[in-house]
Amino acid sequence: MTIFRRGTALAAVSAVAGVALAACGAGNNSGGSDSGAGLIVGTTDKVVSIDPAGSYDNGSLNVQTQVYQYLLNFPAGSTDPTPDAASACDFDTPTTYVCTMKPGLTFANGNELTASDVAFSFNRIVAINDPSGPSSLLGAMKSVEATDDSTVTFTLNAPNDQTFPQILVTSAGPIVDEETYPADKVLDDDAAVKAAGFSGPYTIAKYSKNQLAEFKANPDYQGTYGKPKTASVTMKYYAKPENLKLDIKNKDIDVAYRSLTPTDIADLEKTDGINVVTGDGGELRYITFNLETMPGDSPEQKLAIRKAMASSIDRADIATQVYKDTFTPAYSMVPDGQTGATEAFKDAYGDAPDATKAKQFLDEAGVSTPVDIKLQYNPDHYGSSSGEEYAAVKRQLEASKLFTVDLQSTEWVTYSEEYNADAYPVFQLGWFPDFPDADNYLSPFLSPYDKEKSGNFTNSHYNDLDSDFADPEMTKLLESERTDADKASREATLGAIQERLADQVPYLPLLTGSQVAIGVDGVKGLDETLDPSFKFRFTSLSK
Repeated sequence: MTIFRRGTALAAVSAVAGVALAACGAGNNSGGSDSGAGLIVGTTDKVVSIDPAGSYDNGSLNVQTQVYQYLLNFPAGSTDPTPDAASACDFDTPTTYVCTMKPGLTFANGNELTASDVAFSFNRIVAINDPSGPSSLLGAMKSVEATDDSTVTFTLNAPNDQTFPQILVTSAGPIVDEETYPADKVLDDDAAVKAAGFSGPYTIAKYSKNQLAEFKANPDYQGTYGKPKTASVTMKYYAKPENLKLDIKNKDIDVAYRSLTPTDIADLEKTDGINVVTGDGGELRYITFNLETMPGDSPEQKLAIRKAMASSIDRADIATQVYKDTFTPAYSMVPDGQTGATEAFKDAYGDAPDATKAKQFLDEAGVSTPVDIKLQYNPDHYGSSSGEEYAAVKRQLEASKLFTVDLQSTEWVTYSEEYNADAYPVFQLGWFPDFPDADNYLSPFLSPYDKEKSGNFTNSHYNDLDSDFADPEMTKLLESERTDADKASREATLGAIQERLADQVPYLPLLTGSQVAIGVDGVKGLDETLDPSFKFRFTSLSK
């Protein structure tokens, strides 16, 4: 999950947004405690779309987590899906998953929230199939319907899908109001705020996209998170991490969440009145290969180039020199600590650059060297250290004498559109888990896709059914691990998937890291919400 755009300093915020900020108070002047005083949270993440059908990124999910209900959700500190808008969900048959709705639910605009809204929400994500949306998460769903006002029935493609309950908690899971959201297109943010089709713990009182958003507690919320501890939260968006750091250091805001540089975090740890809180991570940084447009005259040559690059990267050097060991080397798309994780890339390519091995891959496939690599990265979505990270990748690849690297960067709003339009042959992406299971690091990247039905959000063309890169064997392995209730057998299948992934290298994992949030003295709840679900809940925060 993908997925972080540009923000502005406070001086650039509109007068309306300034009123919103003043209404909440600022920094240590906001006062209060668990009684509900306002908080200000700063971030460099940006919102692609409030509408769940149009986004699959951390910045958008952060807003959606606060304002939408889901059938199931993760309580703070838990990785067990718990009823949210549903009163209960369970398998009725091996291929039908049924949820019963809580009675009396409404959206903030007064419209009833029924099973019909739920079915509409999931069906429109699939129908719209926005390239920046989460439709790839719903590959397990064959159909969904409201059998009556209080019952939703999902028909699944495979029996006993062990991951489907967790899919309901992801970016594909927010419930929208079918009376105000169009069935065939994404609703723009201003229209979404005006429609007030929100039933989560907060509603949006004022909104200036990627500048300032004011959230107000929803008194009618009935769900997993319970009553918000803080009645009003303002999210302030920053263009540059140095401005975010300055405001949290000066205590002009209460919380800084994503993304400060490792150097900034180290500095803030020494600042009086500031607390740096680290939680379970799972964030993954990796290189994506567009298998259609990357260098190479044949699939065999393309594979040799990918393997040669995998043999030329020094992850440990990047982790230490760029990230001061706040990230660690990743030798699989499944990070260490997840059940079933292996180090398949270390086994296949080693843990240090090997130019001799890299050259052998290229020579055996008849690839002329040096190979010209056009490498694209994003400077504002995954943190400002991305520039240093990809400068290190360029340096390492060119040190082998086998590659020349044309390194370019593009801001996220454009980047997210262009990589989906095949503009980048080799490019940076990152992953923030939708749910804490190894499958979530595999299925969204490796499942088969047909652009007419569901798209792979990375646009790598791996397992594209209309290309030379379809992989029926990988599809079979994925289906097996998703439906296998036997732990040992499932782990063996997960290992086989990672080994096959390392052999084909459609993605090159680089680093994995923890979650970090910084709060001023008196802020409570950060440790509670920095959990493996990767959902940052305003409901947990107070001061």
